[in-house]
Amino acid sequence: MKELKISAAELVAAARARIEELETRDAITMVGKEDTVFVDLRDVRERTRSGFIPGSFHCPRGMAEFWVDPKSPYFKEIFGQDKKFVFHCASGWRSALTVATLNDMGFAAAHLKEGFSTWEEAGGPIERTDPK
Repeated sequence: MKELKISAAELVAAARARIEELETRDAITMVGKEDTVFVDLRDVRERTRSGFIPGSFHCPRGMAEFWVDPKSPYFKEIFGQDKKFVFHCASGWRSALTVATLNDMGFAAAHLKEGFSTWEEAGGPIERTDPK
């Protein structure tokens, strides 16, 4: 097996060192606030299986850079709003990498440090949809 120059864990650690990380309990207090948008990067199957933060916007991780860029043909208007954007995934790894990249682009965002994995046990509200 070929050795990598940098591991995924090292990429995540480097991203976390330079982005805004929110603790789960602090983020829970932001749910429902008009000036905050939670952005869920998880796969749609993860959202169906585990539920999601009420009012969160689903953005597949592979589209984040394109959806936030006003010059992209894929731009989504939600990202043009003057709000606080809090990205999350399941454990905080994907969201850390995504937010670091978005910050590099000039898009201000934070991420949920521990991801959705600690949300329910910390008392965070969860919305669920019936699997089809």
